[in-house]
Amino acid sequence: MKTSRRNFLHRTTQSGLAALSLGGITTNASQLMASPLPGNEPTGAPPLRIKPDHVVRSLPEYMVWGYFGADVPPVYKVKDGDVVEIQTVNPSGVSRTNPEEFYTKNNLPIDAHAQEVIAIMKNVKPEPSGIRGHMLTGPVYIEGAQPGDTLEIRILDLTFPAGFGVNSVWPGGGGIPDAVTTRETFVYRYDAKRKTASLKEGVDIPLKPFMGVMALSPPAETGRVSSIPPAFFGGNLDIKHLTKGTTLFLPVSVPGGLFTTGDGHGAQGNGEVSGVAIETALTLTTKFIVHKGKLLKQPRAETPTHFIAVGLDKDLNKAMKNALSEAVNFIKDELGFTFNEALSIASTGVDFEVSQVVDQTLGVHAMIPKAIFTKKKFDFWT
Repeated sequence: MKTSRRNFLHRTTQSGLAALSLGGITTNASQLMASPLPGNEPTGAPPLRIKPDHVVRSLPEYMVWGYFGADVPPVYKVKDGDVVEIQTVNPSGVSRTNPEEFYTKNNLPIDAHAQEVIAIMKNVKPEPSGIRGHMLTGPVYIEGAQPGDTLEIRILDLTFPAGFGVNSVWPGGGGIPDAVTTRETFVYRYDAKRKTASLKEGVDIPLKPFMGVMALSPPAETGRVSSIPPAFFGGNLDIKHLTKGTTLFLPVSVPGGLFTTGDGHGAQGNGEVSGVAIETALTLTTKFIVHKGKLLKQPRAETPTHFIAVGLDKDLNKAMKNALSEAVNFIKDELGFTFNEALSIASTGVDFEVSQVVDQTLGVHAMIPKAIFTKKKFDFWT
């Protein structure tokens, strides 16, 4: 049985395939690891990527340091349905006063990507009022997106422009802030063949890249806000399942939506308990689709196997309750069950995971498996 939710959550399978047609495929030898998901590329063949309609470079003039706002001018305009490559940096460990020092100290090359990071750190100014957060690329204006709509963000590809990532621990940070007595930064080096990140010999973390921050602008009356706490418009969600081949849905609050992204992660455990993940530069290739008149109250996501409902609050217990409410309402309203049936299904078949406990506003996400609804058919674009 097909459900009415398809008209909102998906275009047809045909449109999804069109985005991935052979006419839109090209090789990209300049990327270190152009296929971050192990086993996706043919044996012996060069990596493939999707040819975008637009490329937003990681240049100082395309960056915003740590905030979202309706008054932040867009750096690029695209159309509904366009495929856009958005390059990001993640200057974790790099100082503003001497950005070159990080690379020389850790025996890392000052290559073209490093030079971009250095230029960004020297030229991009923090928000004048003192708001602090991530180094982000954007915003991107999507033509046709208006308040009251929902923007579908299809994650077509995620690639690494640099061969390393950074994790840190520091006093007062992370999930056990009082237990940390010294600051230390760890450089994880990537193995392109094995798709792993190595802290030291004998510790290899599988690479599963995702964008920590994907956001639209908050409403104009909110003013500028930090990128650190996530909110209903997205932001620093840190949901590790938003990898290549998944979709994020966000409510539109301002004309054009104003999509901003950054805070790339090479890998992260649920909770992000040190305070950060493997912080890394990532290039996001995404397709924007506007759903007119379909307003969400909170972010929602979908993978080939799961629906994801999101709960946010400064109190983790309340975040859990919010995630449960979002999951139950989704099962009830979109899949056609009663409230009591939906709560029963959530209790017996849905996993609730802690997204992160370190971003001021804490996150819990509900993983709703499609496979348990055996009488329903769910089309998906991948």
